[in-house]
Amino acid sequence: MLSQFRRLSGPKSIAAAIALSAFFLTTAEPVHAQVTAFKQAVAETGSRDDDIAKFYRAQNFEGIWTGDDETHRARRAALLNALRHAGDHGLPVARYDVDALERQMANARSARDLGIIEVEMTRMFLQYARDLQSGALTPHKVVSAIKREVAYTDRAELISGFLAARPAAYLRGLAPRTIEYSALMKQKMLLEEQITRGGWGPTVKATSLKPGASGQSVLALRNRLMVMGYLERSNAKTYDKAMTAAVTAFQKAHGLKADGVAGSGTIKQINESINSRLKNVLVAMERERWLNQSLGDRHILVNIPDFTAKIVDHGRVTFETRSVVGANKSDRPTPEFSDIMSHMVINPSWYVPRSIIVNEYLPALRNNPNAVRHIEITDSRGRKVNRSKANFAKYNARNFPYSMRQPPSRSNALGLVKFMFPNKYNIYLHDTPAKSLFSREVRAYSHGCVRLNDPFDFAEALLAKQEADPKGFFQGKLNTGREARVDLVKQVPVHIIYRTAFTDARGNLNFRRDVYGRDALIWKALQKAGVELDSVQG
Repeated sequence: MLSQFRRLSGPKSIAAAIALSAFFLTTAEPVHAQVTAFKQAVAETGSRDDDIAKFYRAQNFEGIWTGDDETHRARRAALLNALRHAGDHGLPVARYDVDALERQMANARSARDLGIIEVEMTRMFLQYARDLQSGALTPHKVVSAIKREVAYTDRAELISGFLAARPAAYLRGLAPRTIEYSALMKQKMLLEEQITRGGWGPTVKATSLKPGASGQSVLALRNRLMVMGYLERSNAKTYDKAMTAAVTAFQKAHGLKADGVAGSGTIKQINESINSRLKNVLVAMERERWLNQSLGDRHILVNIPDFTAKIVDHGRVTFETRSVVGANKSDRPTPEFSDIMSHMVINPSWYVPRSIIVNEYLPALRNNPNAVRHIEITDSRGRKVNRSKANFAKYNARNFPYSMRQPPSRSNALGLVKFMFPNKYNIYLHDTPAKSLFSREVRAYSHGCVRLNDPFDFAEALLAKQEADPKGFFQGKLNTGREARVDLVKQVPVHIIYRTAFTDARGNLNFRRDVYGRDALIWKALQKAGVELDSVQG
């Protein structure tokens, strides 16, 4: 048995294998006494967890890990190996104390000891399986604005699935089977390899650098770009064309204005440490585990820090536009969640949210009843309120009785089209008359909804699946000036995500600013849970 266990688990687990084998071979206790003691220990230890207790009751407290047969050995080997490599997935290795478990196995001297080990291995399996498949953290407990519903596999189903499959293959298959997760994992390993080689080298000691410049700061910029992979090996001593192209590529990969000039914003991003970037990747992997489900053959992906909205068909981006998201103020940041887009409204009215009415418009109306004239004020029966006869001064945020609506127009706050995926957060995608904001690098200005730079093209891309002439259809509705609802024949999932690290079609890393500070909170929570990161500067 020892040689077989060595082949399956490696030398670090041999002592545990010897102990278990020795117990089966040398114990002087009668067989029935061993069985009784084992089952009693399983029942007592398992009673601390309802799911585990239910599982063992259903199979008369028989073990699945601690037997001396080939099946049990393979399960033990697979689990111990997976736990030892949990760090490969950026999971909290401190949560799975493999050394303690192996010491416990090595010191087993009785059937009762084996029963306790049996339950502990099931507990560790369930913890690891849940963490790898659905994330080590509960999203909303870390950041309240993450409204995402994580799909959790029933624990009994995890155990039954494991018992029915090849152990090692089943454990490997728990991780997200997405191109993005695999690419992030690969990039994580590359960053860790670079850390062992000293990181990215000295930072650039300059506030800004332009093409044609020379000096030590240019050499530092050149060397850093080479190590990062944006510049081929070069002995250039000036900020030449090759370096300009490398800076441009870096800027594109970091959501910066791609002009080839290393301004203060670009220098700041270039000087970010490799450890900081590795943290971004580890957080992105955790976020990918939270979204470990089918996104839909066709779906819409809104990445808040990237300020983009994309239509994805069968894994390929078929349409992309810039977006403006919620401002980083009070209750304005855009929440993270998934829902289903059911329709669009062309020439929409804007029904002003209550929060905007009482916080922004009511104070103005108290001072001047004719303020915000472009907005209609209506009573509970939908009748237009005569401003000259209304005493707005007597109302406050609690008792203001009116609604407010902006009729369809080119100056409407929603622009000329909105895209609806009805949700309790009142978030949707829409046009906007404020086009100048789309030229900025950081585009966090809305009250929470997502504004689109190319809403007409976005609408036509959606309609192309159901209209022979999507542009003609859309323009026909638009030109009437009347509000019109257009249902999507095939509804489209919408996923509003938050990724400061993600990969492009070639698997290369992109980074974005942590505009709401959410990833910093997630990283702190991962650290607290036991995720480790070597401290290397650069």
